[in-house]
Formats: sequence, C-alpha cells, structure tokens
Amino acid sequence: MLHQIIDRRLAGKNKSIANRERFLRRFRSDIRRSVTEAVRDRSIKEIENAKSISIPRKDISEPAFHHGRGGRREAVHPGNEDYLQGDRIPRNSGGSGGGGSSASNDGEGTDDFVFQLTREEFMQYFFEDLELPRLIQTNLMSIPNWKNMRAGYSVDGSPNNIDIVRSLRSSLGRRIALGSPLVARLRELEAELIELNRDPNERLREIRELEDEIHHLKGRIWRIPFIDPFDLRYVNRIRQPQPSSRAVMFCVMDVSGSMDEQRKDLSKRFFILLYLFLTRNYEHIEVVFIRHHTRADEVDEETFFHSQESGGTVVSSALELMQKIIEERYPSNEWNIYGAQASDGDNWNDDSPKCRAILEQSILPLSRYFAYIQVAEPEQNLWTEYAQLLSGHPHFAMKKVQSAAEIYPVFRELFEKQVNT
Repeated sequence: MLHQIIDRRLAGKNKSIANRERFLRRFRSDIRRSVTEAVRDRSIKEIENAKSISIPRKDISEPAFHHGRGGRREAVHPGNEDYLQGDRIPRNSGGSGGGGSSASNDGEGTDDFVFQLTREEFMQYFFEDLELPRLIQTNLMSIPNWKNMRAGYSVDGSPNNIDIVRSLRSSLGRRIALGSPLVARLRELEAELIELNRDPNERLREIRELEDEIHHLKGRIWRIPFIDPFDLRYVNRIRQPQPSSRAVMFCVMDVSGSMDEQRKDLSKRFFILLYLFLTRNYEHIEVVFIRHHTRADEVDEETFFHSQESGGTVVSSALELMQKIIEERYPSNEWNIYGAQASDGDNWNDDSPKCRAILEQSILPLSRYFAYIQVAEPEQNLWTEYAQLLSGHPHFAMKKVQSAAEIYPVFRELFEKQVNT
C-alpha cells in the first residue's frame, strides 16, 4: 500500500511559505526555462502578470510512505529456470509494461506539474541574471518628495493626534507628584487620630482640630484632577524630504515609410522590456517618446506607436530633439538618462555621420546607457557609423532584431551582468 501526502495549500494567513521558497530554489533551472518560454509566447503588455508554470512530473519527487509486511519471508516462485539464490538480476528496460512514452492501457497518463508564479516571483526570474549598466544614484531630486514622519511629542496639536498612553502616563506622574505628600500626611494624621480616640474625653479639642485637618487634606487630594490639559501629549509630525532616485527613458523610433507595423511592433516590445527593467531600479521614471521621419516630434505613446507616416528618414532630427529636451528638462546631474533607439537603419548618407557626432559629443556623455536596435538585417550606413562608437563607449550597445523571438535574447545580452575581473 502506498500513501502520498501532498500539501498544496496556498501560503495564506498563519501559514509558512518556507516550503514554497525551498521548492523555488530546488527547481530554479526548470522555472527559469519555463519563464523564458513564457516570455516568447505571451504579450509583452501582460509580462508583469502572474503566470502558470509547468514542470515535468518526473522531475518532482513527493514524500511517500510504504507499508511493508514486515518480518523475514522466503518464497519459491515456480517457473524460474534461469536464476539461483544470490544471482544478480539485470534491470529490464523497454518492452511492454516497461514505461516509456507510450499510452497506458487504462487510459491514464502522467501530466506535468503546474503551479502559479506570483507577479513578484515572475519578474524576479525574468530579470534574475540582468543588471543595469552604470546603475548610479545620480542625485537627490531637486524638488524632493515630502513625507510626514513622527518626531517625538508636543503639548499642543490636533485632537486626532492625541497619544492616549503617553497622556495617561503624564497624568499618573502628575497625580503621584502632587498627591504623594498629601497622602503621606493624611496617613500620619489618621494614625494620630487613632491614638487620640483611645482617650477622647480629655482631648476633644485636639480630636476636632485633627478631624478638620484630615477633612481638608482629603478635599485637596480629591480635587487633584484625573486628567489635566497639561497632561495631554500629541504625536508630533514633521515633513522631511525623502531621497528619491529618478530616471528618464527616451524612446526614439523611425516612423518613415520603410518602418512597417511588424518593425514597429518589434521596437515596441523592446521599449516595454526596457521600461519594466528600469522600474525595478528607480522609484520615479519618466518616458519621452520621440518619433521621426524627415522631422522629429515629441508625442504621446498612442501616437508614437500607431500613427502612420510616409517619406524619407533624417535620424539626426530625433537626436537633436533629444539633446534639446535633456538640456531644458533633464539635467544630467539630477537625472539618470537612458536612451533606446529603434530603426531599420535606413537614413540619408550625409546624415549618418552627423548622427554619430551628436551621439558621441552631446548625448553619450550625459547618458547612463544608450541602446540601438536595428529591426532589419542589411547593414546600412547608420549601422556602420554607430559601430564606430562601440570601442570607446562601453555604455553604448547595438544589436539586430528581426523577429519577436529575438527580442528577449537580445535584451538579455545587452543587459547581462558583467563579470568582475
């Protein structure tokens, strides 16, 4: 008899998540492989959502209890003419009933083990072996985020901020300080009164005076208020600036007639991956969309990806606009600047050297990272000019992408962790 005990409860309230963490560590390679396959199949827009991951059941061992008959038993199996006691019997592999991938006679098979990755777990495996090149907290925000923080107690404030425990503690201390001497004196007078009452006939006047004093002391003690405005303590809150790292991501895309919808879709997927990656490293991120053909414009996301244009291509117009926006709105000493450019590589011959000069002299010195992807195979003049920047600028990268399946591998290659040597 075989019993299997499998705990498939979710790690909810009052439940330990240690088993789930051990499971994720144990099957890390299988999960990473499943996450990579999931990225290829699902929409990039939904990449942050939770995902069902499947692992072959043969790779998973569940705890099992086997109940044996116990004791020592000897049995004679009839029909055995090949083996004697002590012989080693070779393992039978293959053949009927030996397993394999064939279907079983009773119609039952072995399914994959399927479980749900949370959004945080999925993104952790998605970006596990990536890092942001030159990830530096450049500066604090010039206009910082303000946060109300507790700063001790004050004797005045809003009734909503009254600290009851602190106020009662202050009240108790005040009553002890004011009442203790009176209570001690009252006990002394009461003890004297007891002594005088043993012979009251001769000392009536003293007894009357002592009783008046005791009554007066009790009144003073009774009039000590339980709570006084002086006792009230309010939680003091002050506004303090909070450091907040911020980054700006420039999305530059060619929308000329040679950029069809498939190439725009490839560019969009890369931009979204980069944006999701940056959100894991910066608290505040702004995105600037620059589209260009013969003229460059800063537009919103909807126009950036879906508008139709025709005509030629002048890439330098987009880089000049990017440089102008950086100078006017995003000083490099306050912002971490990232650029991502997507194009099919088509450009006027005289304009490509100008693009290289703008990148090398104006944009790359201010940027943390600049990535260029070409969504076409032929190496045209723009690719040739950009290739000259690779040797002298380690924070500049360029790759070719021709299909959606190549987006994620190229992205991983661009942002792969650098091995310290």
